[in-house]
Amino acid sequence: MQISQILSPQLTFAAVEGGSKKRVLELIGKLIAQHTQLDADTIYESLIAREKLGSTGFGNGIAIPHCRLEQCNEAVGALLQLDDGIDFDSLDGAPVDLIFVLLVPHEATEQHLQILKTLAERLDQEELREALRQAPDAQTLYRVMVDGHGS
Repeated sequence: MQISQILSPQLTFAAVEGGSKKRVLELIGKLIAQHTQLDADTIYESLIAREKLGSTGFGNGIAIPHCRLEQCNEAVGALLQLDDGIDFDSLDGAPVDLIFVLLVPHEATEQHLQILKTLAERLDQEELREALRQAPDAQTLYRVMVDGHGS
């Protein structure tokens, strides 16, 4: 699975004002809705419901909020680089400043898990995380995430 199959430049955002976990998830819903046929409130409510099961902040300043959506017919990703870390109830307690959102079709369980695993492995690389944090704009951020390195 290539990251470019689920992430588009239109859904890659640099220097986003964070504020709070709730505010960021609400913003994510709106941003994704602008570029897809999906509904902002449905995205937000589904992501919040998933967070109630346990935080998707998995450490090192990374969060991968994800959910399955009835109206979603293919996996959709969005990448946000926050201008400041926010509390995301992460496993290590560290503030989160890189968020990769993943929305998948309701029935796509195996694919969903495979994509999550790929994202987690990719974002577990310190060099990549640093390159994402240093990206000066959305275009660079997208390229770093898709290519998997900082050059």
